[in-house]
Amino acid sequence: QVQLAESGGGLVQAGGSLRLSCAASGRTFSTYAMGWFRQVTGKGRAFVAAISSGGGYRNYADFAKGRFTISRDNAKNTVYLQMNSLKPEDTAVYYCAARPGSARNLEYDYWGQGTQVTVSS
Repeated sequence: QVQLAESGGGLVQAGGSLRLSCAASGRTFSTYAMGWFRQVTGKGRAFVAAISSGGGYRNYADFAKGRFTISRDNAKNTVYLQMNSLKPEDTAVYYCAARPGSARNLEYDYWGQGTQVTVSS
């Protein structure tokens, strides 16, 4: 089992940047695909980005391409989401998630508690 804890959210002005981190427990982190999702109040959870266990495969939602970068440090059991050129519509709770196996599958088994990102105009 994997426990996940996000950090790095906050309030930022439009055009600014934030880097989210997600620390994972357990010694098998390097075998898990990791993903980031976001949720706006009253709406469903939306896929943002995913990265394979070794980091060689990355996938992004269309709105994230060119602005967001997912990365991971398996030595630190941590996955990151660098978000640049933030827009007010990026305001949401951001969740990290983990699953064994392929990052091409968007069904995740383990979820963090989420971190709030608020982008002011």
